[in-house]
Amino acid sequence: MDVETAEARLLEAAEQLFNERGIQAVGMDDIRAASGVSLKRLYQVFPAKERLVEAVLRRRDRDVKEALARHTSAHEAPRDRILAVFDYLHLWFSQSDFRGCAFINSFGELGGTSDGVAGIVRQSKQGLRDYLGELVAEAEGPAALADQLVILANGAMATAGILGSPEPARQAQAAAGVLLDAAGVRDAARVGGVDGHARDLR
Repeated sequence: MDVETAEARLLEAAEQLFNERGIQAVGMDDIRAASGVSLKRLYQVFPAKERLVEAVLRRRDRDVKEALARHTSAHEAPRDRILAVFDYLHLWFSQSDFRGCAFINSFGELGGTSDGVAGIVRQSKQGLRDYLGELVAEAEGPAALADQLVILANGAMATAGILGSPEPARQAQAAAGVLLDAAGVRDAARVGGVDGHARDLR
């Protein structure tokens, strides 16, 4: 098995196991067994578990950005694109394997002991804030609105993970609508279609 194939298998297996059980409950031998990659090859590709965790988070961050952009771009009006972020969250929260946000969960487990993990989580969350900032700018809203919207999004992720319900996405979307109204970002008719790209915000 070449290095590229082994890496892809290890990342896929690790991501699934970390989502199901948490990072600290999963050992390298669990990942070896789930991936079908030999332990020798595993340590050649990822000499330490922390490096594997970081690689999983970096891949997740890339997938999130791409999938969210695809989803929101299906909507024409700037206000609709902002509210579509919460439609995306609702789709993701409704999935049977939803266990909360991988970045929030990872920070809770390792943020105090791993500078690498903490840094990736902060970069990812800043990336979400920056993306919302772009959408707010397109809607000609105040810059501070993006900070308020990202708090709603992250709060919905945490609450949905704890409650096991997709409803926090709808509640956050309603609150976002109030904020948009208060900021003078008025709506065009909302585009209702949603797609199936919501796997990537874990």
